[in-house]
Amino acid sequence: MTHTTRRTLAGISAAGLLATVLGVAASAPATAAPRAAALGTCKISTLPYPTDTYRADASVIDPSGRFIAGDGLRETEDGNQYLLLFWDGDRLTEVEAPSMATPADVNADGVVIGNGWGEGVNGQPWRYRNGKVEQLPVVPSATGISVTAINKAGDIVGLGTDVDTGEYFALRWPAARPGTVEVLDAPANAQPRGITANGTIVGTAGDFGYWTSWVRRPNGRYDALTVPGAQTSYVSAAAGHWAIGHVDLPDSIWVPVRWNLRDGSYTTLDPQSPSLEDVNAKGVVVGADRVVRGATSRVLPGGSDEVGIGARSISDTGTIVGFRNGERLTPVRWTGC
Repeated sequence: MTHTTRRTLAGISAAGLLATVLGVAASAPATAAPRAAALGTCKISTLPYPTDTYRADASVIDPSGRFIAGDGLRETEDGNQYLLLFWDGDRLTEVEAPSMATPADVNADGVVIGNGWGEGVNGQPWRYRNGKVEQLPVVPSATGISVTAINKAGDIVGLGTDVDTGEYFALRWPAARPGTVEVLDAPANAQPRGITANGTIVGTAGDFGYWTSWVRRPNGRYDALTVPGAQTSYVSAAAGHWAIGHVDLPDSIWVPVRWNLRDGSYTTLDPQSPSLEDVNAKGVVVGADRVVRGATSRVLPGGSDEVGIGARSISDTGTIVGFRNGERLTPVRWTGC
């Protein structure tokens, strides 16, 4: 049975700020990744969603596969009504938002983080926990503040822009110090993109189009994430001891790559999967209409020439969430893939 709870978001005005990730890529020593699931077991199903919406999407899933977050849009007499959608299994909770809101990540405790616009604030990230949405603290001297990832402990990472220089800088909201935000000593123009269970952070730095990628160890040490000969490197997500992104090589651009964070080694992924959205702790990658295991990929079911699909996030159990765009945009879940 599907259960739906409807709530109103009164304490925050949210508008999605998630930065679009551009990729680049490489090749080299391959590391072991999980075996492909048995053919024929991969199935798609529609998540419960408000039937009066004309679009609904599932953006993120937690590592356990239990919690999912997304957004929706319904038309009212006063215009569009934006919704945040939170699933606990098949139990759906709707939260009405005064403006567009976008979830960025969710952890195994069901804590969701996301981005939006606040009253007089250029960039107001938020957190949803215990059935309530709350604003996260921001840096007064910054603009465009957004969150990108949260780990099991509740540590959150994100970025802001210096109002004077226009450069990005890295931010962390430490779970051990509630109500605080700190600026990390990171490379210039740093943009954190992921944080793992042990506090390892990955991100990109540098000017637009001249990116380099980095990993910040729990002890504060920074190492490069790259590939020999790469002109640029862009990391987009991390989980366990894996990170994914792209590198730009002299003879090949936008090559999808999976790095092993333990030693910096890398594997070039199937070039048919140029879009990388997420990776789980087992190194399985999703993006566009594909799931990537090892160096090969397979197309997810549910799409056609007339119907588009998109995988956005994958749990450690292998459950994938995203959207199906047929007569309307609907949230979907893939299992056994």
